[in-house]
Amino acid sequence: MDWQELTDLTRGQPFTVERVRLAGSGVAVEGQFEPPQLAQLSIDDQVFVAAFVRSHGSIKEMERIFGVSYPTIKSRLKRIAEHLDFVDTDPAPTGADVVDRLRRGEISAQEALAELERPR
Repeated sequence: MDWQELTDLTRGQPFTVERVRLAGSGVAVEGQFEPPQLAQLSIDDQVFVAAFVRSHGSIKEMERIFGVSYPTIKSRLKRIAEHLDFVDTDPAPTGADVVDRLRRGEISAQEALAELERPR
C-alpha cells in the first residue's frame, strides 16, 4: 500500500502506524508512530506541496501549473500551513544556557535577568 492509498482509505481521519519494516534488512519495529505531518495531508495537498517545492516556491509557476490565480495559491498555502506545526529555529534559551553565558562573561547580570524573565 502506498501513501496515496492510505490517505484515500483514512479520508483525512487521524491514524497511527504500528509497524515499520526496514526495506532490505527485514528488521521490523513495532509501536505507535505518528506519520509525518506532510503524510497526514490529503493527497491533493501533498501534490500541491510537492509542486510548490519543485517550483522553488514560485507562486507565478504555481499559477501556471494549476491554472489558478495568485490569491487562490496564497489561500491554499495558508490553509495547508494551518495544518502544519513549525519547528522553532530560534528557541528561547534555557535557564542553564543563560547562566553559562553569564559565567563566561558573554552577557551582563542585567541581560541574564532580562532573558530569564522573558516569557517562553
